[in-house]
Amino acid sequence: MKINLKGMSRKDLEKLRADVDKALTKVSKVEKAAALEAAKKAAAAHGFSLSELTGSAKSAAPKAATKAPAAAKRKSAAVPRFANPADASQTWTGKGRQPNWFKDAVAGGADPSSMAI
Repeated sequence: MKINLKGMSRKDLEKLRADVDKALTKVSKVEKAAALEAAKKAAAAHGFSLSELTGSAKSAAPKAATKAPAAAKRKSAAVPRFANPADASQTWTGKGRQPNWFKDAVAGGADPSSMAI
């Protein structure tokens, strides 16, 4: 089947393009459905459902599994490097804003290395 494109007007060519696009969309849907059916049959032949193999089954377990890696990526708390000489339970990592007890001790003449843990 040959079509003489040279003899067609712009309007005819645009209509032909629209018809071809519709036909391609329809054929694509049919082929996709056939491929899906073939995949389901192949999975069933091995004793599985397609959703089991692709992991597309919606359940609570996969959601919990996806949250676990995010929790594993969290940074651990920084190790304290300085302690308050008056109260050893008060510590500071050396990062961020200096606590008041540290500022007061340095202002009072204490050496920061003397408060190091």
